[in-house]
Amino acid sequence: MIKRFVMEEEGQTLVEYGLLISLIALVLITVLTFMGSKVKAGFSAAANQINTTT
Repeated sequence: MIKRFVMEEEGQTLVEYGLLISLIALVLITVLTFMGSKVKAGFSAAANQINTTT
């Protein structure tokens, strides 16, 4: 029974996918934290440009 549990790969695959998803989420949160103000400034500049031309 223990040998079958150790040889089973379905649980390992699930854990690997979970780790991969959490790593991607961590990278996205980090990027948005550092780049969020620049993105907001860019959208604000675009909105102001649209407002002044109309």
